[in-house]
Amino acid sequence: QVQLVESGGGLVQPGGSLRLSCVASGFTSDYYAIGWFRQAPGKEREGVSYISSRDGRTRYADSVKGRFTISRDNAKNTVYLQMNSLKPEDTAVYYCAATGPRDPFDIIWYLKSEYDYWGQGTQVTVSS
Repeated sequence: QVQLVESGGGLVQPGGSLRLSCVASGFTSDYYAIGWFRQAPGKEREGVSYISSRDGRTRYADSVKGRFTISRDNAKNTVYLQMNSLKPEDTAVYYCAATGPRDPFDIIWYLKSEYDYWGQGTQVTVSS
């Protein structure tokens, strides 16, 4: 059973940085994708970023391009989301998600229905 545990959220001032971590375990295949999503109060959960297990290919939502960076450390089974130049509109609960065994190139990365496993979420609040 795949398990995902996020950490690293908190309160930060506008313009500040945070790094979220997602420790992922239980994969039975080398082919899967990890995505970061976020959900603000009263809004739909939206895709923020994605990384492929095959070659580390990444994707970003337009709203975070140039500010957020997704990366992975395979030795630690961890995926990171480095968030810089944070804005109040980045305030949300951030979730790590993983697909089941499938080619990560075949998914529509920003659709939450593509993912089978979810972490518990970590709160990010950007406020002065």
